[in-house]
Amino acid sequence: MKNTFRSLSNPQYRLWAIGAFISNIGTWLQRTAQDWIVIAELSDGNATAVGIVVALQFAPQFIFLPIIGWAADYFDRRKLLITTQTLRGLLALLQAVMILNGHLELWHMYIFAFLLGCFTAFDTPARHAFVADLVADKDLPNAVSLNSISFNSARMIGPAIAGFLILLIGAGWVFALNALSFLPILAIMFIIKAKPTDTPKVNNDTQPTKKTTLFDGFHYIRQRPDMIVAISMFFFFAMFGLNFTVYLSAMTVNVFTGNSQQFGILMSIMAIGSIVGAMITASRDEPNIRFISFSAIGFGVTALVTSIIPNFWVFALLLSVIGMTTQLFTTSVHSLVQLSAQKYIRGRVIAILLATSVGGTAIGGPLVGWVADLLGARWAIACGGIVALSTAAYGIGYLKRK
Repeated sequence: MKNTFRSLSNPQYRLWAIGAFISNIGTWLQRTAQDWIVIAELSDGNATAVGIVVALQFAPQFIFLPIIGWAADYFDRRKLLITTQTLRGLLALLQAVMILNGHLELWHMYIFAFLLGCFTAFDTPARHAFVADLVADKDLPNAVSLNSISFNSARMIGPAIAGFLILLIGAGWVFALNALSFLPILAIMFIIKAKPTDTPKVNNDTQPTKKTTLFDGFHYIRQRPDMIVAISMFFFFAMFGLNFTVYLSAMTVNVFTGNSQQFGILMSIMAIGSIVGAMITASRDEPNIRFISFSAIGFGVTALVTSIIPNFWVFALLLSVIGMTTQLFTTSVHSLVQLSAQKYIRGRVIAILLATSVGGTAIGGPLVGWVADLLGARWAIACGGIVALSTAAYGIGYLKRK
């Protein structure tokens, strides 16, 4: 257990982890309120509308891929994060005001989702790479896993609180709470000390000049077959596996005829499993394609079983296993890619990985919603299981060809 949390002994990382945890809770408060408003208030139980919001929120990270990776490597990451976190907080505040005044419509939500996606596109690779500025390389896989524990602990707490607060005080105040949650992380970012961001220098063959850094991430990955396989697996897995808010909102409204509190419960139970998965990866040293493939198999089999469960609480229980296997897969891919990339190019490589995953999520969001509306939410979950098993087969096939 001590080894699992070893990165927290670093005071700078510990400060960062505290601020990030508070901000993550706020993010999941808003994410839950956003999806619930779209499916329950702004549309007539339309899962496709939720999928469109997801697509618009994640598309910018794919659209601006070369720029955001370069920005994470070229600019001071601490200052970049202060800017993006401030913009995200102000956007949440604006949404809160519009909801509380009764002026928010579905098309507004589409615009806000896209703007949030733009700010998050520059925030995410810088945030992931910033961890490497706080800890030693030997502790990086552990720090990545602890970030996942923090994120999923917030995902466990946030939706449960959001579901209750939506019923009690309304979604607008939930958005306002998210705006407030950015204040602690901003305060910490002003006082935290980190290693300066590496800027490209012409000192050897592995350090390109500034004029050639923009697309170097693609050239770097092209020379690494294991990274190509891991990132490709992430893309297909993300299409269905990471669009859980779409099929869970559809299951809550259209299958179990539940309310926002039940939706929050499902999200939180799934997050419990994710925390377990993150703790497992935190205790591991070296991620590899074999472990990633077997994680995908675990997800696929569990998703197929879950799709036919008629009872709400049994369904919820199996979601914890889905959450665990999802986390084993995603965290292992992140660790493998980050650990494999050299420092000078890490931000661009991470940006490509994240853009690939969110690109898959953006493409899959409307598709999952369409399947849920046309065939039912259960079929959307089952399709996720089938895609995950196909992804695992691809990974195992690569290992056999080595």
